[in-house]
Amino acid sequence: MKYTDKIKIAFTAVFTAINGWLGALAVPFYFLLLTNIVDYATGIMAAVYRGERVSSDVGFHGIAKKVCMWLLVLVGYIVDYIIISMGQTMHIEFGFSCLVAAAVVFWLLANELISILENVADIGVPMPSFLMKAVELVKEKTEYMADADKEVR
Repeated sequence: MKYTDKIKIAFTAVFTAINGWLGALAVPFYFLLLTNIVDYATGIMAAVYRGERVSSDVGFHGIAKKVCMWLLVLVGYIVDYIIISMGQTMHIEFGFSCLVAAAVVFWLLANELISILENVADIGVPMPSFLMKAVELVKEKTEYMADADKEVR
């Protein structure tokens, strides 16, 4: 078996496992990963334009922050699992499988998009004003829906 075939098999196995584990949350999570990478890259570029020092320490902190974002999604997923498991014990059916985790992902996505837009603006790229407003609206609506969900309980 060729080395490239082994890489393809490993890649497919990893993404199949992630898709199976996350289910409907897989695509939003992949978007979160993509925005993490883009935010990191634009953050490095914007730091140069801002006259800030780019170092491995700063880079490590940025990567650690992104990893902690993924852990927040895991925490949301665990909270969903606990709620659903408790409901099943009490014979209560919930109509969701990843509500808290999805809210966490969408909130983090909105934050990453805002950060990317701020980085791009710092680099000097003209920014359509409606774009930042649209992303901030997504963040506000996610927070509103999460707060409304708390009030129902």
